[in-house]
Amino acid sequence: MIVVTGGAGFIGSSIVWALNQRGKENILIVDHLGKDNNKWKNLAPLRYLEYMEKNSFLECIERDSLPDNISCIMHMGACSSTTETDNSYLVENNFKYSQAIAGYCLEKHIRLIYASSAATYGAGEEGYHDGYDEIERLRPLNMYGYSKQMFDLWAKRNDVFDDMVGLKFSNVFGPNECHKGSMKSVVNSAYHQIKETGKVKLFKSHRDEYQDGEQMRDFVYIKDVISIVLHFLDHPEINGLFNAGSGKARTWNDLAKSVFRALGQAPSIEYIDMPESLRPNYQYFTELDMDSIVKTGFKEKFKSLERNVEDYVQNYLSKNRLLGDENLG
Repeated sequence: MIVVTGGAGFIGSSIVWALNQRGKENILIVDHLGKDNNKWKNLAPLRYLEYMEKNSFLECIERDSLPDNISCIMHMGACSSTTETDNSYLVENNFKYSQAIAGYCLEKHIRLIYASSAATYGAGEEGYHDGYDEIERLRPLNMYGYSKQMFDLWAKRNDVFDDMVGLKFSNVFGPNECHKGSMKSVVNSAYHQIKETGKVKLFKSHRDEYQDGEQMRDFVYIKDVISIVLHFLDHPEINGLFNAGSGKARTWNDLAKSVFRALGQAPSIEYIDMPESLRPNYQYFTELDMDSIVKTGFKEKFKSLERNVEDYVQNYLSKNRLLGDENLG
């Protein structure tokens, strides 16, 4: 059995879809569906053995009452809101919960693949090189990033990175993210802006060295993220802390123009002032170093940003489809 926490969420449900593509259905999905969101819709096209609420899963860990045939826990569940202000909630949900799962995996010798974040790099003063030698030097710009760093630090201080894999995801976009509200990708929000108004709004730059819309991020498509996760599932002998991005920074202008191109429309971009509350913590450049994962034997070649945006827009957003809906006709 494979356990996927956050299995109704964006990355988690996409992993379950990929496992289904391999014919695997002996999957336990762990999540918190809550109220007033459509996250449950991600589950509808998926095939899995059982669903469990996250608090019930934690209770099973504490009682040692989980099935004894679990081979891997893919821990993707977390509060991923970079603007979350309840710091104590982030500690409990992103750090302490991860500690409990890691402790269980270590005790039972279960493979653990967990989601860290490129938000741990902060403004990039120390670069974007993965590994855990200098985690202490990183300075995240928000509490979400720090809650992820807290677990990375715990794993290093307890010398357990030889027994698990952490993946630092960066600006992931793609199908199954529609429930994320304000945390949806700019590809998703740009698509809806264009359909409604014919134009896209992007933040102005408030630094002289960057023109408006020329701020750069490492955008990575969900299908490429899946290939990274499955690489480590297939190679249990490989462990450590790795970047999970495209390895190539692109501008917000590039991203917006890719959406217009996928819709067959001429670009129309309006630049708006960034809220002052965001300016101190805004990342102007992110580009993850992917050398470490290549050295593990990862050979997948990612498509361009333009091709990936085209796939997302034309095959999912325009058709109102999720991963798993491909055969609906």
